[in-house]
Amino acid sequence: MLKIILPTIMLLPTALLSPKKFLWTNTTTYSLLIATISFQWLLPSYYPHKSMTPWTGIDQISSPLLVLSCWLLPLMLMASQNHLQHEPPTRKRIFITALITIQPFIILAFSSTELVLFYISFEATLIPTLILITRWGNQPERLSAGIYLLFYTLISSLPLLVVILYLHTQTGTLHLTMLKLTHPTLNNSWTDLLSSLALLTAFMVKAPLYGLHLWLPKAHVEAPIAGSMLLAALLLKLGGYGIMRVTLLMGPSSNYLHYPFITLALWGALMTSSICLRQTDLKSLIAYSSVSHMGLVIAASMIQTHWAFSGAMILMISHGLTSSMLFCLANTNYERTHSRILLLTRGLQPLLPLMATWWLLANLTNMALPPTTNLMAELTIMIALFNWSTPTIVLTGIATLLTASYTLFMLLMTQRGILPTHITSIQNSTTREHLLMSLHIIPMLLLILKPSLISGILS
Repeated sequence: MLKIILPTIMLLPTALLSPKKFLWTNTTTYSLLIATISFQWLLPSYYPHKSMTPWTGIDQISSPLLVLSCWLLPLMLMASQNHLQHEPPTRKRIFITALITIQPFIILAFSSTELVLFYISFEATLIPTLILITRWGNQPERLSAGIYLLFYTLISSLPLLVVILYLHTQTGTLHLTMLKLTHPTLNNSWTDLLSSLALLTAFMVKAPLYGLHLWLPKAHVEAPIAGSMLLAALLLKLGGYGIMRVTLLMGPSSNYLHYPFITLALWGALMTSSICLRQTDLKSLIAYSSVSHMGLVIAASMIQTHWAFSGAMILMISHGLTSSMLFCLANTNYERTHSRILLLTRGLQPLLPLMATWWLLANLTNMALPPTTNLMAELTIMIALFNWSTPTIVLTGIATLLTASYTLFMLLMTQRGILPTHITSIQNSTTREHLLMSLHIIPMLLLILKPSLISGILS
């Protein structure tokens, strides 16, 4: 564990002390090196918590997410280069430092075996994200987006802290391995029902559940490209991961808590997919699509079966890579046309033919085309939900149909149609952008060959 965390922390002096000329090269190369070392975590292990220390341990739920978070740091740095081109060197360094600071906290959150450490690192990711959105956001509304993010997450996570302390008084320990050995402390009384509810709220807001999702599109639209990638690919996954970890602590007795959450999650997947169909803002469309995908993850992880957990895990990883790539593509369009309105940026395929290929690949994975891991995840979740309750097939089926519809709508609006008259000349796509897209799509294509790496099923 330390052989990843320590080099990640040492990225900070690299960012602060590197010569101006080599700032991007040094930080990106170093973080890619860390990402390569982190692949060792994907090797299947038959022990529940391998490489365990008193506070951290890795198991089948956390290892894919840890590798994903290490892999995305160099990609975020690569995506931000053009955005920060004309900034003074000090602001560049602060930006890179903010990005790097989040990394150890995310690694700790995904690998901690102690609930208080998990809570601290879960909350600590909020501060650098807030700095990124409010300092480097694109629009004047970025402050209100930051306030939305701050208050939604802070208010929802206070009950979580109270319940963690309550759990400690009940059981005398907060170590996850110990909590699994004790009998589920939460049973049918009102106190325990409210405790289960409070445990879940923080993660439901972070995931986000439909109805508690209002901070997400705002934050996405205002954030710089690295902020959007971070939010979509990693911070939403903290919510899904938290639900998986916490539902294991609650006995099956809190069963009737499932109904409102699963209903809301599936209804939310339908509603947000429908909202996507009439979006005019490209980033907002991708943000709402994230809400609908995470709705499926929430529904699956509330059922608590092996199949459902496996599907939720695969969907989280696939969605992390896909949505991150879509945000990068939206950013390349924005940097050239200075607009995110779909009507003003249509018909770009003749001008940027190679970018159109990346758009096509990203959209096909987003709509879960066979043989992508997205399809595998959605099918697994649909089967798990169908086994739990037959009528859910209607909701998940319509959600899948709507996903395909808005994905095609997004592809056709950006790539096809008549070129708007105000676009007279456009800058060519660069090698950096193509490298960025291929580093997103290659892991997705390779995972098709061996999905057991991320499914939590030992092969």
